[in-house]
Amino acid sequence: MTDALAIARDLIRCPSVTPADAGALGVLAALLKDAGFEVQRVTFSEAGTADIDNLYARIGREAPHITFAGHTDVVPPGDESAWSLGAFSGEVKDGYLYGRGAVDMKGGIACSVAAVLDYLREHGGKPREDGNGSISFLITGDEEDVSVNGTVKLLKWAAERGEIFDHCVLGEPSNQEVMGDCIKIGRRGSQSGTLVVEGKQGHVAYPHRAANPVPDISRLIVALSDEPLDQGSAQFQPSNLEFTSVDVGNSASNVIPGTARAKFNIRYNDCHTQESLRALVEERLRTACGNRIRAHIEWLPSNANVFLTKPGSFTELAVAAIEEATGRKPELSTSGGTSDARFISSYCPVIEFGLVGQTMHQIDERAAVADMETLTKIYRGILDQYFA
Repeated sequence: MTDALAIARDLIRCPSVTPADAGALGVLAALLKDAGFEVQRVTFSEAGTADIDNLYARIGREAPHITFAGHTDVVPPGDESAWSLGAFSGEVKDGYLYGRGAVDMKGGIACSVAAVLDYLREHGGKPREDGNGSISFLITGDEEDVSVNGTVKLLKWAAERGEIFDHCVLGEPSNQEVMGDCIKIGRRGSQSGTLVVEGKQGHVAYPHRAANPVPDISRLIVALSDEPLDQGSAQFQPSNLEFTSVDVGNSASNVIPGTARAKFNIRYNDCHTQESLRALVEERLRTACGNRIRAHIEWLPSNANVFLTKPGSFTELAVAAIEEATGRKPELSTSGGTSDARFISSYCPVIEFGLVGQTMHQIDERAAVADMETLTKIYRGILDQYFA
């Protein structure tokens, strides 16, 4: 099979820390053009953010259309002197490929490209002998940061040009412990906000002339945190509201502050929409405030909506390919944080399956070469069954 390791090493040696591309998309563009893909590089901009380069490549023009998605941008390496091997060396030691992005997710992209190129070589350079079928790659350079000039705009750009996706495999590091233990079929939504309690500033010696918001915000934090938002659903664990900071902006010990603020984040399941979730929390706040406490919530904008790819023929196909390569039947999971799958899910069913994610974002991020070989076989197995 095509050497996924060689592709991954070339990608890692491009120090593509968000928002820099550093040549990573060029590596992919050259490989895919040589294989007959129509490759397009698209740059998106928005005021206050960096310009981001993205790549879309497709071979074939008919349905069914499967796309492999991913991102070539990586988080900063941290203290590079702390790495056993260079953060962007792409070196192999004791069976592991080292470098920022080895797991998240240049290694996964390399495996998908290797599998696709291998598949096309064995099938005359086209997805199906009857001329039907399409394979594409949706690759962004804006996933690890604000995610405004990447996948969300690339999907819109593709749709405006008549591109229709039937299914997507996103190569995020989904496995928890070993290859084949987990497929992500959904993610909880994420909504952040700030609880603001209004008091009245005054001298601590004259509390009757002030209104202290500190005890009130403490009561409200407990009230909003203690009552569950739901009991979970068939595919999702219960939603969770977590307060992350409390601030009164007061450095003096003899002054009662005028305002108290507490930041929070909610990870919510498919029992809620963003709108119904906000309404629920607002109603609970009104009840807890009664007629005395003056408080409100400042909601932050969010594009991290809950999504679910319902188990069916596509997930069954992926499970079969994973079982064949690993001997394990993966869990269909919705745990973890957000990913670009939240955008893709509005266009087609999407699953997340990649490498083992234990070292992502860490010093000495590394991927087992054997796992990369296995992942390439799994992607190849998915293609074999998808176009059978």
